[in-house]
Formats: sequence, C-alpha cells, structure tokens
Amino acid sequence: MPPKRKTFDLIAIGESLRDVFYHIDEATISCSLKKDACLICLAYADKIPVKHIVKVPAAGNSSNAAVGAARLGLHSALVTWIGADRAAFHMREALNEEGVDLRFLIEDEKHPTSEATILTFQGEKTQLVNFQPRKYRLPRLPSTDCIYYSAVGASHDMLDRQIHMQLKRHLHTHFVFQPGTTHVRQGIEKIRVLISQSSIFILNKEESHLLLGDGDRSVLYMLEAFHALGAKTVVITDGKNGAEAYDGKDHWSMPVFPGKPIETTGAGDSFATGMTVAMLRGEDLPTSLRWGTANSWSVIHEIGPQKGLLDVRGMQRVLKKFATLKPTKIT
Repeated sequence: MPPKRKTFDLIAIGESLRDVFYHIDEATISCSLKKDACLICLAYADKIPVKHIVKVPAAGNSSNAAVGAARLGLHSALVTWIGADRAAFHMREALNEEGVDLRFLIEDEKHPTSEATILTFQGEKTQLVNFQPRKYRLPRLPSTDCIYYSAVGASHDMLDRQIHMQLKRHLHTHFVFQPGTTHVRQGIEKIRVLISQSSIFILNKEESHLLLGDGDRSVLYMLEAFHALGAKTVVITDGKNGAEAYDGKDHWSMPVFPGKPIETTGAGDSFATGMTVAMLRGEDLPTSLRWGTANSWSVIHEIGPQKGLLDVRGMQRVLKKFATLKPTKIT
C-alpha cells in the first residue's frame, strides 16, 4: 500500500503563553569580572517608568515555531494548553490570523492561560514566566513530516513518554527537540530517550553546560556528546557569538548577521524554526544554519518573538543582504 498522505508539514507541541513586554530605561546592570553573569538592578520600592508596552497574545517556544513555520509556507498545527479565558480567545484569534491550525488547542477549564512578563533593557530581557499546572496528554495526531517539541510546565513526564511512542510508531517523522527550562532542570537522564530520537537537537550554550555538568566544556565536546546520545544533528546557539552544529561528520560554526538588536526574545526560537524549515525543504546543514541566522536577525530587530519572523520573500532578501556570511567548517 502507498504511504498515507501527510496532513501537516509540522506539528509544534508545547505550552503557549501571553507575553507582556515592558521596555524600561531606568535600571542598572551589574556584572561579574568575566562579564558572563549579569544582574539587572531596579530601585527597590520605587515606581519605575515604562517606556512602552507590547503584548503578544500567542507566544511560547512552540507557538513561535508554529507561527514561524506558517510564515515560511508550511502547513503547521499547534498542540497546546490554554485556559477558558479572554487571553485564550485572543490567542486563538492571533494564531488563526497566522494560518496555524487550531484543532489541537486543549482548553483547561480549571486554570487560566499561562503568562510571561518580560522586562527589556538595553537590548536584553529578563523573563518572569508563570506556567499554570497542567495535566499534559498528547491528542491523537495525524501524519506529519515533523514534530517540534519545546517548553512545557513541570508535569510533562507523561507527555514525554507519549511523544516517544508517537515517534516509535512513525519512524520517518522528523523530530526537532528544543528543550524548555523544565526539561533542562530535570537533567539529561529524563530526556535521554527524546534526544536519541531527534533529527535536530537544539539548545543554547548555558543549557548544554547544565545538562552535561562537570564544569566548563568546549562547544565541540558538547556537540559530540549529544550526538553520541543519538541526535542526528546537534546545534548549540551562543547569542552574539552565533551557533555551532555537528551532524556526526562535519562541525560548522555560523556567525551572527551584524546589527544592533532591539530586543532578543525569540532569538533562539526563530533560529530553530528557520533552520527546521530549511532542512524540511531539503537544504543542507550550512544553508539551514544561514536560514536560522537570518530569521533570528530579523526577530531581534523588533520587540517580541513573532513580529520579525520572516516569510519566504523576506528570507530570500535577508540571505541575499548577507550573502558573504556563511558557516565555516571546523577541522
């Protein structure tokens, strides 16, 4: 029998949030001598003026991925958990306008929609995230080229197991795993199986160190360590230092595209989404790294994780603008 026709190009799975951004000017930054551990400092018990406020009704890592994939021409759906409240209504509206399929939005009548408050200052952000308590269960999913799994609240063990079984039943499904904070804090043993099933395992440098532990390791060591666990392609992002990737054969280093960021929320999500879409379109790893970099470059020149997400025409324009910036193979 011929294989069943796919229903979706990409199904993203994860908790969605309402993001509220407060852009502030009156704060100070306190850093360690190495300038790798900084604190944002606000006057205690004072009224802090807010320059402006931006609200994003349908944010969260996986929502950002579903929207980003739809902008780039994929038929995407989102498995997520929302409240029975006004925030959820606005979330549905926003996702529908982006062309994301809403059939897997799961309404929780006991708890409201999750929310994040983000303080932005000098191009960086501090996030206060409130994940509502959920009973995460995976709905029955149709065929798809790709499952993209990212941040959820703390009680996700059952969901992890269900995704693992879904992937075992559908061995040809690409699996992109971008672990959220709760995954990373629970440690590598909890997510070892999902890492082993991933087509792309993508996380930032700090998360890599937390998962592997035992001191400061080189990025190449960490790339190879995650690949040894079964991930086909491993990508570690490092903010303004760009990203590095390893597919078991070649090690690539990709610089960022130049420009002064306005605000960095969604930089990692947009990078992962751009790279995922490129690889689903059949692009090689170096080209996919450029897609991710272009998408991230565009997002950090806007406030919030979605306004700057590129469509296909925008992607080609940014790639052409920075045509000379390409990944370097590390030998």
